[in-house]
Amino acid sequence: MRDLRDLRADCGDCFGLCCVALPFARSADFAVDKPAGKACGNLRDDFGCGIHTRLRDAGFNGCTVYDCFGAGQQVSQVTFGGENWRTGGPEHARRMFDVFPVVRQLHELLWYLTESLTLPAARPVHADLRRTRDETKELTMKSARELGELDVAAYRGRVNELLLKVSDLMRAGAGRGRNHRGADLMGARLKGADLRRASLRGAYLIAADLTGADLRGADLIGADLRDTDLTDADLTGAFFLTQPQLDAARGSAGTRLPASVTRPGHWTT
Repeated sequence: MRDLRDLRADCGDCFGLCCVALPFARSADFAVDKPAGKACGNLRDDFGCGIHTRLRDAGFNGCTVYDCFGAGQQVSQVTFGGENWRTGGPEHARRMFDVFPVVRQLHELLWYLTESLTLPAARPVHADLRRTRDETKELTMKSARELGELDVAAYRGRVNELLLKVSDLMRAGAGRGRNHRGADLMGARLKGADLRRASLRGAYLIAADLTGADLRGADLIGADLRDTDLTDADLTGAFFLTQPQLDAARGSAGTRLPASVTRPGHWTT
C-alpha cells in the first residue's frame, strides 16, 4: 500500500497543471466554463487554489474528486525539471499541458498494476504485472517529446488485457459474481444487493442506491460512482477502486472499505 500512496497527488510539488491544462464545462461539477490551456480564475500566483477550503460551496465539486495519481509532480519536477509553465514561454507551456494528460493516464495504470501485485489471487500473473509495471514506470521517465509521441490509448488497451486476467483470477471459482460490465445502472435501486465478486467494470452507477450492498471482491475499475449511495455498504476486498471514484460517492462511517483507499472527509459520520 505504500507504493500506492506514492501515486497520490502532491500539489506542493506541482504547478497547478490540472487547473490549467484540463478543460471543464459549467455544470453541477463546475461553476464556470474553462477551455484547456487557460488558467482557472481561482489559481493563485503561487499555484495554490484560492478557494481550496470551500470548493464544494463555491460550485467546484469536480475539483474535489479529481486525482492526477501523482502525474502533476512527475511532469513538473521530473519531465520539465522544475521549470513552470509561466516562465518558459507559450510553447513550453503548451508542451507541459500536452504531456500532463498522457502521464496522468500512465500513472493511473501504475495504480492498477501496483494494486494487482498486492492481490494473492493474481499471483499466476505477478511476473507479467511486474514487467508491465516496470515498463510503465520507464515510460513516465521519457522526455516530453517522447511522451507526446506515445500512443497512450493503444498502450492502455494492452495493459487492460493483463488487468482483465487479474479480474478473472480474483473472481474465479464458485460464487463468481454477475457480469455488469458497462451496465447502465444509473439511479438503480440496489439497496442490500448481493454484488459479491461481480464485474462492475465501467458500469454507470450514478446516483444508484447501494445502501448496505455487498460488494466484497467486486471489480470496480472505471465504474462511475458519482453520487452513488454507499452508506453501510461492504467493499471489503473490492479491487481497482480509486480514491477519485470514492470521493465522488456518498457513504457513512459504516461503509467498509479496502485498504487501498481512505474514507472521504465529506462522508457522514
